[in-house]
Amino acid sequence: MTEPLPESRPPSRLRDAGWAILFLVLGAAAVLVLGALLGAAVGIWHHGEMNPEAPPWLLVQSLILILSFGFATWVIGRKATKLSWEELRWKPFEAGRRGWPIGVLLGVGAAAVAILLSLPLGGARFLPDQGSVPDYLRQAFLTTLILAPAALGEEIAFRGVSQVLLARVLGRWGAILPMAVLFGLAHAFNPHLTALAFANIVLAGIFLGAAFYLPGGIWTAWGAHLGWNAALALMDAPVSGLPFTIPLINYDPGGPQWLTGGNFGPEGGALASCAIILATFAVWRLLRRGESV
Repeated sequence: MTEPLPESRPPSRLRDAGWAILFLVLGAAAVLVLGALLGAAVGIWHHGEMNPEAPPWLLVQSLILILSFGFATWVIGRKATKLSWEELRWKPFEAGRRGWPIGVLLGVGAAAVAILLSLPLGGARFLPDQGSVPDYLRQAFLTTLILAPAALGEEIAFRGVSQVLLARVLGRWGAILPMAVLFGLAHAFNPHLTALAFANIVLAGIFLGAAFYLPGGIWTAWGAHLGWNAALALMDAPVSGLPFTIPLINYDPGGPQWLTGGNFGPEGGALASCAIILATFAVWRLLRRGESV
């Protein structure tokens, strides 16, 4: 009697790449379904226009992103590929508690460098605006509260399951680059986008992808993402083309646009390119020192 033929299975690397793609497809599909259902439920769209009584649209988008890619993480990351939370770099509370502030400092530092360079080199300036210090602090808190889930949702989508699985195929740095490009493409329809702005968002994706491998894993990457966005917004600068109204101060980016970013915000200028590259180099040095868990 002949022995049964062994079951034919695709190479593990091919499987990992396939699961990474399926994670992105499943998450994107869930975004579309939840977007339609939640939009209809809360009445965001009314005769083709946003309902002014609806919650802030950015917050709604963030909730959809977190739920969709959180679901895809559970289905693909935990059930299909049997990866542990440690392997997915969803570090436990203690590691996250240490890693998150490291990320915030990296993000805030990079944003501060971009803004500070624009003052002497690009003629940017801060002008007085209406409001008081309590007004500023209140709006700063609310703005950060809106930006936090937005940053978390994007990190789950772009620095989560897919980057972990692609790293098995391409290595860590090889996995970071394609995810950074997808991160840039996800912002392709932001207002005032330029070629340099797109390149900078890809650079930011590389920075965040590297931060993902620092202690704290996804929480460190989230902290870096939030630190960058919140620092820019709280200095009254647009974030990826999206303006935020902050009392007390008014940021004038100066020019030229290719240097300071203009209406897109600092992310659209060459000074931000320098700041993001410096931040990425800082993360690389930390990784070289073995500060990866």
